[in-house]
Amino acid sequence: MFRCTSRLLGLLALTFLLTAVGFARAQAPFAMGGVTAAPGTLASGELQVPGGAGDEGTVIPFSVIHGARPGPVLALVAGTHGVEYPPVLALQRLRASIDARTLAGTVVLIHMANMPSFLARTIYYGPKDGQNLNRVFPGKRDGTLSERIAFVLTSEVIDRATHVIDVHCGDGNEWLRPYSYWVVTGAPAVVAASKELALAFGLDHIVIDTERPNDPAASVYLANTAMTRGKPALTAESGGWSRTDEESIARVEHGVAGVLKHLGMRADGPLPTAHPIWLGRNEVLRSRFTGLLYPMVEPGQTVAQGTLVARVTDFHGKVLEDIRSPFAGEILYVVATPPITKGEPVGFVAERATAVPDIKK
Repeated sequence: MFRCTSRLLGLLALTFLLTAVGFARAQAPFAMGGVTAAPGTLASGELQVPGGAGDEGTVIPFSVIHGARPGPVLALVAGTHGVEYPPVLALQRLRASIDARTLAGTVVLIHMANMPSFLARTIYYGPKDGQNLNRVFPGKRDGTLSERIAFVLTSEVIDRATHVIDVHCGDGNEWLRPYSYWVVTGAPAVVAASKELALAFGLDHIVIDTERPNDPAASVYLANTAMTRGKPALTAESGGWSRTDEESIARVEHGVAGVLKHLGMRADGPLPTAHPIWLGRNEVLRSRFTGLLYPMVEPGQTVAQGTLVARVTDFHGKVLEDIRSPFAGEILYVVATPPITKGEPVGFVAERATAVPDIKK
């Protein structure tokens, strides 16, 4: 009798211990923007951007896919610019296809980072303040509308994430071939982890960006804001020219699937790109005049130094300038619509890297 009781007590103790361990490893609820996602569920809401001088503020719609098990917090941001549609549509699909019940960690989907620009269909600049949202990070609590949007994204999304992907494409005027940016300024461990993120996303053209700022108070770009705060990040580009083509949307879905596998958030997914094309020296070519733009190249085209990339005329047909490639390389995007304003981009050229930085965690 005593032996049976001891055995029973031992089993009960073991059961209690295993249960306690299970509770210790359980996923806690995830709260954002006034909504709470329980483990293994999806929740949606809106982040509020308060009004300011001359505007009523705006909202940032989001979804939280909160896994049943602990893991990374991956933030995916679409709509930083107003006429970049494939990332927006890809996140709609991902909202439906990522199963919270089998997910480890949390995926935060920012469906529309820049609602004013999206609804007004404005390229680059916000319609209220004329600012480029992806040039004002980390933002200001009491700044312009773009700065307030950036502040909310920084404090409510980036600061709570462990990894960040800012998903872009060519804006409404840009014809683009797919590529991503690997930022190599910052803490070595973050830079190395960001390289792995770029490879996992799977775009085979990767620009090595050495010129992003290191100051968290003046991080400028969304992805760079994450990196200056110790979080691996990536900017990916797929699509453009106001199109909503299946290939560009599916490419984003494929990239996110690769990242989820890489981070251990899902068991299945594509492998990292095996043969990346690393791009080193790069330059955004800009117009010195306002007028009509005539692109002379296509994205993905290999050009020699001096190749005519674009021509700008006045509104009576007089040639104002010929814009030529400053070095041999590949065209990553070209502006393919006629309007051009002084100082705006006309194209982006990059050459293959002669060496890839070997940065260890």
